[in-house]
Amino acid sequence: MPKVKTNSGAKKRFALTGTGKIKRKHAYHSHILTKKTKKQKKNLCSMTLVDKSNVRAVKALLTI
Repeated sequence: MPKVKTNSGAKKRFALTGTGKIKRKHAYHSHILTKKTKKQKKNLCSMTLVDKSNVRAVKALLTI
């Protein structure tokens, strides 16, 4: 049986917290920032948790 490899794109995009939850970055913070308000950009800058409906799929990519 071959080794199960971690998805390379997923390991760059997600991180585990100490309690085992999965952190992710917000989308829409890479370009076209001139039309976004300071409040929008500030909120997009912070990390957030992966929604519980997507946790199983992300864990499969990370082979947790």
